Amino acid sequence: MDPAWRQQGRGRGRGQSQGQVSRPQKEREKVLAPAAATPTPPGGVWAGDGRGRGGGRGAGKNITASTKPVNRGKNMVDPPKNTASSQSKFEEIRKSNQAAAQRLAQSQYSSSSDDEEDEDGVEVLGKEGKRGQILASALVTYTDQTGGDITELERTRQYLSDAFQSGAITCLICIASVKRNQAVWSCSGCFSLFHIPCIQKWAKDSVFLISSVTDEDFGKKDHPWPCPKCRYEYSPTQTPSRYLCYCGKVQDPPLDPWLVPHSCGLVCDKAFSPACGHHCLLLCHPGPCPPCPKMVSVSCMCGKASPLPRRCSNKPWSCQKRCGKTLPCGQHTCTSSCHSGVCDPCPRVSVQKCVCGREEAERQCASPVWHCPQVCGRPLSCGNHTCERVCHSGVCGVCPRSGNRACPCGKSKCSLPCTEDVPTCGDTCDKLMECGLHTCSMRCHRGPCETCRQEVEKQCRCGRYTRVMPCHKEYLCDSKCPNTRGCSRHQCRRKCCPGNCPPCDQSCGRTLGCRNHKCPSVCHQGSCYPCPETVQVKCVCGKTSLTVPCGRERSTKPPRCKELCRSPPSCHHPSRESHRCHPGPCPPCRQPCLLALPRCPHTCPQPCHDQVMVKTSDKVLAGPWEQPSEPAFVCKALPCPPCMVPIPTACLGEHEVSPVPCHQRGPFSCQRVCGRPLTCGNHSCSKECHRVTTAKLQVGSECELCEEGCVKPRPPACPHLCPLPCHPGPCPPCQQMIRQRCHCKISLLYIECLKFSSAPDAVKSDLGSCRNQCPKQLSCGHRCKDLCHPGSCEDKCSHKVKLKCPCKRIKKELLCCKAREDQTQVECDEACITLKRKAYEVKEAEERLAQEEEARKQQAELEAFEKRQKGRRKKRGRRGEEEEEEESGWRRYKLVVMAPLCGVLLAAAAFYLIHLG
Repeated sequence: MDPAWRQQGRGRGRGQSQGQVSRPQKEREKVLAPAAATPTPPGGVWAGDGRGRGGGRGAGKNITASTKPVNRGKNMVDPPKNTASSQSKFEEIRKSNQAAAQRLAQSQYSSSSDDEEDEDGVEVLGKEGKRGQILASALVTYTDQTGGDITELERTRQYLSDAFQSGAITCLICIASVKRNQAVWSCSGCFSLFHIPCIQKWAKDSVFLISSVTDEDFGKKDHPWPCPKCRYEYSPTQTPSRYLCYCGKVQDPPLDPWLVPHSCGLVCDKAFSPACGHHCLLLCHPGPCPPCPKMVSVSCMCGKASPLPRRCSNKPWSCQKRCGKTLPCGQHTCTSSCHSGVCDPCPRVSVQKCVCGREEAERQCASPVWHCPQVCGRPLSCGNHTCERVCHSGVCGVCPRSGNRACPCGKSKCSLPCTEDVPTCGDTCDKLMECGLHTCSMRCHRGPCETCRQEVEKQCRCGRYTRVMPCHKEYLCDSKCPNTRGCSRHQCRRKCCPGNCPPCDQSCGRTLGCRNHKCPSVCHQGSCYPCPETVQVKCVCGKTSLTVPCGRERSTKPPRCKELCRSPPSCHHPSRESHRCHPGPCPPCRQPCLLALPRCPHTCPQPCHDQVMVKTSDKVLAGPWEQPSEPAFVCKALPCPPCMVPIPTACLGEHEVSPVPCHQRGPFSCQRVCGRPLTCGNHSCSKECHRVTTAKLQVGSECELCEEGCVKPRPPACPHLCPLPCHPGPCPPCQQMIRQRCHCKISLLYIECLKFSSAPDAVKSDLGSCRNQCPKQLSCGHRCKDLCHPGSCEDKCSHKVKLKCPCKRIKKELLCCKAREDQTQVECDEACITLKRKAYEVKEAEERLAQEEEARKQQAELEAFEKRQKGRRKKRGRRGEEEEEEESGWRRYKLVVMAPLCGVLLAAAAFYLIHLG
């Protein structure tokens, strides 16, 4: 019978919503992710056939993609054309599938591994990521019908979450993880999973130990055996012998990566506990069934309110009205609100008499019947004795010594007054004694009979010898049992053993798996149970400890300690930087060195360098034939670096005072121009900062001589230089013609320099105009209608423009300047909005259909490709491996060879472009 998810007509990978991705598909995306960056070459080989179960064992190990190309040698035959075409088709399909998978992964999920990097705050999909979404969708039927209250579903949620996690479930007997393909048994009390061989051995050992406590019932009674975790007891007939699914319908359920491990995939259909007539609606699952989610119509607990729909597992509800039922005292009514069960006892106090009526006391109204400590003492009907019963109700009854009474042995009866004792009859007692075989031979007597002392022939317990001895004694011979006990290691050696040898009472003494202790149990068969001892794993300082099972202290890391490290410093500082206790060596010292530097009064400001790992190579090579060994690292103290404290120092030309490092202090050149005025009075020295013997800011013999032309300022607006060499005094007036563009930058105008420079601004503007229409465009885009003029054009455009609404259906004509000043806009009416909406809906429908068609095509191509690739597996030969190694070597040095070559080509191209320009 197929599982429920297959009965609904959905195959693998189909019928899923957009927000869900199947587990095998997700693993394929993870496997194909590295191959997306480096496409597989035509000679590439795929390792693994890709048929591993998604989410199963080794799914991530068997499916790998090799991206190394195969180097074909000279003798290799080129592949045929049809092989290349199929490979190119495969590449196209793989790239399209990979792109679709990445889009889906980026849009639906974000990376959640470095899962435990989520401990640092990276939680994209809630508390449990994708597993939380799956559990929420599985329990949505229960949470929706209860208003989101899932407090009673936590146990079921926890078991399902552990079942999803690999290695989360551990067998408590062998302390090993429960794998997906192992036969297991689930306890019906605590729902813990155990390996079937482990639980069978546990049940057998438990029954054996319990039955061997006493010698009499050893192996004769069916003792129960308990669950290792919750101690729920099972009869020996309930020892598991078959591997069943969680609901018990299918034996040996097949391993299916689409289902919870050890589940058959059918509906659980177990009756809810407590029984309500309904059955579990989940698929076969571990752990307890969740509360019944059915809705039923029930009345309140007091029955006064009208029925309301309630969840079956939470039927009782209170209407919060006053109960009003008469209490057992018969005087008061219940004042509590609507409740279930019997009303609480009456809380009031009243004066009540005891049963005999002699005493009165204030007591709770809920307990009116009470007895005083006085003896009744009323005379009985005989008139000679009084009632000896403590405070009671009703008549006292007849005297216990009245009527016919028998003698102690019971053979004779007589009627005597209640004041006289019955005498003994004098006959033999004949009561059966404790041995159960003989009768008492004494005369009728009061009190118990004595011990049986008759001599009888008794057989010992093992049945070998007989002896005559008193009946009340047990006969045990001195022969010792030579049989081997149940441990198969020691002899019984018990005196007079009847054959049912007790279990071995000696200590096992074998070394446990922890290698530290010996087995404290009695001698037994098979392997010993894990060591019950615990060990404290302490940190370096011993302040913080961690309790681990014995034997794991060797592989357990020391716990994190919050105390400060107390290791002494290894450098010249008196103390280390404060840091927490840690295993291993302390981190290097980060404190400032502060040692006095040589030849200066300053201290070293660098971090401490007393313990620095330095590469050393002390070995001297004997010749070129000897290869240098790997450099060794030695921890040693490095010298302090040169002093870098800035010292104010003046430059050679005394232009500035700059800070110079202490180890480089002294006269320096500031790299500036000297700047001292030359003898011409117009220029200054252009040499680099140099030493001058004359006074400050005066030219010296070290400065240069003036060899330049006149550089005195010309009249305003004159761009020409003085034709005379550098000279003192004013320059002659300019006599040259100037050529300049008009205001519109189209025509060339020739004007006398003196006339133009001495003219006022209005005349200059008129001289610079070409008298043509201005070619400039206004800000609106139209041409200016004025003549050539300076400055910007007036932004008053008289052109007519047409304005349209955003959908370009409504048109309106206005002046350009008016339209810009008023910010006039033509808005769409209702008809425009209706047309836009219809166009958007049509476009959205077309895009949706195109996306669905593309997704169907990609899925069909992927399935066709996977069918073609099934069973194809190529084996690499030794020669292929050597070629791959050569190819990997070329890849390793390709970057080293190609980088300089590319640099040379780029330099040549740049040189050619510079000369061409």
